[in-house]
Amino acid sequence: MIEIIQEFWKNYLFTDGYRTTGLAITMWLLVVSIGLGFCLSVPLAVARVSKNKLLSRSVWLYTYVFRGTPLYVQLLLCYTGLYSLQVVRDHQVLGEFFRSGMNCTLLAFTLNTCAYTTEIFAGAIKATPYGEIEAARAYGMSSFTLYRRVILPSALRRALPYYSNEVILMLHATTVAFTATVPDILKIARDVNSATYQSFQAFGIAALLYLVISFALVWLFRRAEHRWLAYLRPQGK
Repeated sequence: MIEIIQEFWKNYLFTDGYRTTGLAITMWLLVVSIGLGFCLSVPLAVARVSKNKLLSRSVWLYTYVFRGTPLYVQLLLCYTGLYSLQVVRDHQVLGEFFRSGMNCTLLAFTLNTCAYTTEIFAGAIKATPYGEIEAARAYGMSSFTLYRRVILPSALRRALPYYSNEVILMLHATTVAFTATVPDILKIARDVNSATYQSFQAFGIAALLYLVISFALVWLFRRAEHRWLAYLRPQGK
């Protein structure tokens, strides 16, 4: 038991020179994919509810494909599928990009979470009370100003509880990163299990780490909801 604790302590909590721990890799995958996915999903959500059918249907097709296929398959297509194409291998930039397991993992995670987040935000935009839009138009706001000052702030606040679920699910989805040889928490657990043959302890500690991170994320989102959704709570007399 002491041996396995030492292995996890070394591989999860310390950075030796340029070697990054599994915990740091997992958090890096989560933060970067969620951050990029969020930035891409806001304009895509606006396009998703656009009256322009070509624009709206194009975004719908993207979200339909990425929500309708497993993340594991998407990662395999990015990591091994695209690099098997001759045109990708012959291109200097594309070849270097898709040769890296980390790059492929981040690409697959970002596109996947962006698809789900786009639909979450698009639904929140559609649910914006019509009275708020009419009031903004009565003040003479342009469409850009209307989205920037009224629709998007209101929609993003109301979408917060649903978006928090997507972040938690994305944390759990990082467990497939080991497929692309990315040394995340689960891959370290598999390596420790191979070295010690103590499966319950190895994967149990990994599960505990994921649980702690999940609780921390839930706490942060609850604090954010308490602040930004305070106006929705019943007001005492």
